[in-house]
Amino acid sequence: TIYIRPPSLAFLLTNIASLVRLFTLLALHFFHTMDTPTLLYYVLYCFIFFLLSGQQLVQGRRSAHHHHHHHRKHHHHISANFHRPPKLFVFGDSYADTGNRNSQSNSWNYPYGITFPGKPAGRFSDGRVLTDYVAEFMGVKSPFPYRRRHLVVKNLKNGMNFAYGGTGVFDTLFSGPNMTTQIDFFQQLLRDHVFTANDIGSSVALVTVAGNDYTTYKSKTNGSSQGLPSYITTVIKQVMINLKRIRGLGVKKVAVTTLEPVGCLPAITAVSSFQRCNETENLFVRSHNLLLHQAVAKLNNETKGSDFAVLDLYASFMSILKNKAGRNLDCAGSIKFENPMKPCCTGISREYSCGDEDKDGAKKYTVCGNPNSTFFWDNVHPSQVGWRAVSSALHPTLEQLIY
Repeated sequence: TIYIRPPSLAFLLTNIASLVRLFTLLALHFFHTMDTPTLLYYVLYCFIFFLLSGQQLVQGRRSAHHHHHHHRKHHHHISANFHRPPKLFVFGDSYADTGNRNSQSNSWNYPYGITFPGKPAGRFSDGRVLTDYVAEFMGVKSPFPYRRRHLVVKNLKNGMNFAYGGTGVFDTLFSGPNMTTQIDFFQQLLRDHVFTANDIGSSVALVTVAGNDYTTYKSKTNGSSQGLPSYITTVIKQVMINLKRIRGLGVKKVAVTTLEPVGCLPAITAVSSFQRCNETENLFVRSHNLLLHQAVAKLNNETKGSDFAVLDLYASFMSILKNKAGRNLDCAGSIKFENPMKPCCTGISREYSCGDEDKDGAKKYTVCGNPNSTFFWDNVHPSQVGWRAVSSALHPTLEQLIY
């Protein structure tokens, strides 16, 4: 339980201008881009944030004054009952991978990583990805990639990232460990006592997977969707097996993402100059997501709790693409995207992708002038600022699951 004592009248009077400016910004930016319940949620969220900030400031000043001769540094906390999960364990594909793919992957080529950390680092973006923002929300550093676990042992304190770009629930067109194998890696670390039962029992798992399974399926069937409904059911069943296995290994809270609107990815919308989504593609995505929601609800009923949650990437992406804007993480207005379906980095022709070079080292791609102005980084993956907007929309679900 979090106990909140309102800040003093003096604090409110001192900061009333900031409060008014904050709510004015919210109204201006969100009134025409959000439904009423969502708008009210964010207003309440930011108001509570304001109250907490004031309470912490008042307590900090009093404590600093009272203990000045004992300690110059003072750490603030809301209450003794407030708890953050100490570790994050990640399973999935390129939406979550922070460096597991080998050096032959484009994610290790320039211009990937130009925004963060300033050079290619194995992330499929110009900077941070979903994993980084979920970790930030939890208050921990982004977990270390499994493939590099032997380099710096102390980084294991934040958990572990088992996600490999290009992989899926099952084997895909891309080499790499599927989700079952990723969980095998996790289980072996538990057997080796790298992580303790206490580490696992109070931590969170993030699962983002399945998009590459459908890409592989369509490739094997020459684009036919005749058997797709049956295959979707097969994929969902395996996802549920995987989620229950992660939970069975001791992780108490598990978040799984829906599929993004595949029909709105630049790889698909390029034929319309990045203006229109392909609704045929999005139809199968909605089928997958519906079954996922139903299956996760069933899991929660079986466990008689709320240990599993669905992070709705589809709704988050679509809201941003429709409104050409997303909410900022710090409640300071919104992030604008002039043409949200147009990527920043693309190949110079259809046979090339972002980061490609010819045998002589000549670049076969173009990069926009400002990645912070685009939602998509390349033909499939959001930019850092795109992921920031998406993760911001996921905060209510994460809040409910974790706290």
